Amino acid sequence: MTATGTDMTETSASPAAAGPDGAAPDQESPQRGERLSALAQQHGALAVLVVVVLAASLGFDSFATGDNLSNMAVSSAFLAVVALGMTFVILTGGIDLSVGSLFALGGVLAAWGSRYGTVVALLLPLVVCGLVGLLNGLLIARARLAPFIVTLAAMLGARGLMLALTDEGADTYLIGKGSFLASLGQDSTLGVGNPVWLTAVLFAAAALVLRRARFGQHVYAVGGNEDAAALMGVPVARTKILVYTVSGLCAGLAGALNAAWLASGVTILGTGMELDAISAVVIGGTLLTGGLGYVSGSLVGVLLLKVIQNVINQIGSLDSAYQQVVSGAFLAVVVIAQTWLGRHRMP
Repeated sequence: MTATGTDMTETSASPAAAGPDGAAPDQESPQRGERLSALAQQHGALAVLVVVVLAASLGFDSFATGDNLSNMAVSSAFLAVVALGMTFVILTGGIDLSVGSLFALGGVLAAWGSRYGTVVALLLPLVVCGLVGLLNGLLIARARLAPFIVTLAAMLGARGLMLALTDEGADTYLIGKGSFLASLGQDSTLGVGNPVWLTAVLFAAAALVLRRARFGQHVYAVGGNEDAAALMGVPVARTKILVYTVSGLCAGLAGALNAAWLASGVTILGTGMELDAISAVVIGGTLLTGGLGYVSGSLVGVLLLKVIQNVINQIGSLDSAYQQVVSGAFLAVVVIAQTWLGRHRMP
């Protein structure tokens, strides 16, 4: 009888101890904490962006004007395309230091090829930069070399090739103002610059690939646990080769679009762009260790960096070096937050 009474007491007390959805409080709290941590990781950068934009709009009369917002959107498009390719690489746990040089090389190749028509001007940077990305992927995936070393060598090689094509930067190739390539970079559709529209299409396609396509699942699997992914039959080497190829293609395309916008292949561009792209991707919520991230977050990270840069320009008394300081501070805070959130979400 005593045992029976004890069982009845425990059974009758269980509903009272349960939460409103039937879960016990000690089970519900960790689940709620994990959900909040996930939301903070995914949307934290967006919340900061909204706050910064509102503050800048109230503090500077010229910030929220149509011309300023349009210029920010177009100038952000080129870095966003580079960051898009970088997102795929970092999701697999890799890194690509060559994208800044490939961006500059792509712009020079597009301007040089524009004399032979728009098709050549667009295909040439895509082919050359895509091949560099393919070579990076082969060396990393097949030869098992460190991504840092491989892409560092590619960065130096691409920069050297660009300087060779321009006679150490002495030659600047121009793009005809009436060409289709120039209109692709300089004209607007429905009041929005063409580079912005193209960037939006690329991000939408990338988000669809990562969320729905088998390749996207492979990218996350490789970044989450490469050994486990291989045991599950995921083509690890092919996935790595593809993501570095995508990164090279994105850098080359961004360089071509930037050349079309400027109507010339400027040789001094792209220096340090790889660091900006990495910062934008990490600030947007993608883990440097791979396996977790979102292309939408990378876009938010790019916009946040550009808004900060614009605010510093609005202040006027601060030079561009402060933008690097603020970006570095943001990156440090985000990495620390990611580490804390990752540990908080662990069971």
